[in-house]
Amino acid sequence: MANSCKSKEEFANEAIKRALRSLRKRHLSEEGAHASAFAALSKPIVSQGSEWKEKAESFEVELQQCYKAQSRVSEQLVEEIAESRILKALVQEKETATAGLQKELTEARDECMQLKKDLEDKIKALEVVLSENAELKVHLEQMTVRAKNAETENKTLVDRVMLEKMKNAEQLNEANQLYDDMIKQLKASGLEKFARQQIDGIVRRSEHGTDAFLQSNIPSTCKHRLQAHEGGCASILFENNSNKLITGGQDRTVKVWDTDSGSLISNLYGCLGSVLDLAITNDNQSVIAASSSNNLCAWDLNSGRVHHTLTGHKDKVCAVDVSKVSSRHVVSAAYDRTIKVWDLLKGYCTNTIIFHSNCNALCFSSDGQTIFSGHIDGNLRLWDIKTGKLLSEVVAHSLAVTSISLSRNGNVVLTSGRDNSHNLFDVRSLEVSSTLKAEGNRVASNWSRSCISPDDQNVAAGSYDGSVYVWSASKAETVCTLKEHTSSILCCAWSGLGRPLASADKNGVVCIWT
Repeated sequence: MANSCKSKEEFANEAIKRALRSLRKRHLSEEGAHASAFAALSKPIVSQGSEWKEKAESFEVELQQCYKAQSRVSEQLVEEIAESRILKALVQEKETATAGLQKELTEARDECMQLKKDLEDKIKALEVVLSENAELKVHLEQMTVRAKNAETENKTLVDRVMLEKMKNAEQLNEANQLYDDMIKQLKASGLEKFARQQIDGIVRRSEHGTDAFLQSNIPSTCKHRLQAHEGGCASILFENNSNKLITGGQDRTVKVWDTDSGSLISNLYGCLGSVLDLAITNDNQSVIAASSSNNLCAWDLNSGRVHHTLTGHKDKVCAVDVSKVSSRHVVSAAYDRTIKVWDLLKGYCTNTIIFHSNCNALCFSSDGQTIFSGHIDGNLRLWDIKTGKLLSEVVAHSLAVTSISLSRNGNVVLTSGRDNSHNLFDVRSLEVSSTLKAEGNRVASNWSRSCISPDDQNVAAGSYDGSVYVWSASKAETVCTLKEHTSSILCCAWSGLGRPLASADKNGVVCIWT
């Protein structure tokens, strides 16, 4: 297109040049022609003068017309040249646009080729996936067949297990019958007391140190500060009539400590969740832990081995206690709204109590026939251990009950609540004999445990600010405030010998107070 425009402009220039040359030649030829005429006119010929004059005038007019024609042709040529330049600029713009479009077309072709290549790769990958899917379907069918076979085998095994359990139940019934016969024989021979001590595990004030204490001291000094657990320590208790302290924490361990030296005696492993509560049998042979893993673990303290894992709860187990009469009866409460009674010797549940309000704390009565339970609705309830029937109910706190402790003589039960009060109930009448409060004392959690001293004269409870408050039970007034912890206190426990007092906090620190 540019070449055509250039040739057109050159052609116009050549045409102009040829026109100018022809005009010059014509002018020269006319001048030559007119020269003879002028020469003739100059002659004194009167007859020819007028004729030549007319010719000259006509020639001059014709020459002027030629000049005008030349001027018009020049103007046309200028206009054509300007138009050709405009056309040339337009051609250049079109060429630039054409080059851009050509470039875009090339890029589009490259992109199309890349997309085509990617599509081919995707198609290949899809073919591989379809092939793998087919293989997985075949494998799934095989696994389904195996699962059906396993389910059939499992049903067969369950039937066999149930048959074995029935056989075991029959054997246990026979053993219970033999046990009853032996009791009758022992009663007949006058050895009833011995039989209870040897078979039922009843301890009738025969342990060393049962009456060793005279009066519980008021603690004032932190003797030992132990980093007992990683995370919080939610439960502590002393061995019966001993200075050995047992602690359980969020690190899933139970530890035994010598409070005289502050040294660790042993570790008990096997709990699958955080330890929320602890209980110990009267003979100090077994310790039971309530766990957030929905079960209870029972250890032999002598060997440190788990001899029972009590399963059946559907939510975290938050409270546990052992009968004060028989070491075989255990009661537990969980957040599945159930309270379960267990036979520790047999290792299974003997009774389940279902109630609409979750239980946070519980304990046995002194005769082992009644269960005291504290619930999140703030009520204290009494249950018959054999029938599971509700015997009595009383409003203990305006908010959730967090702790229940029975006095050593069995006549008073201590309850603590989220309303930051601690009530002492007369077991016989279920009336509040005393209410303990202190400014600044705030219960830290739904499972904050308080305790009564062995002589039933004092009450100890931890607070949100890390302080331990000690009250006089008879005067209902604070006798001392112990400060050593740096975080909220979760539980307190008093040694059965009257001293020391122990407390544990959310950081896993245990303080021994004397």
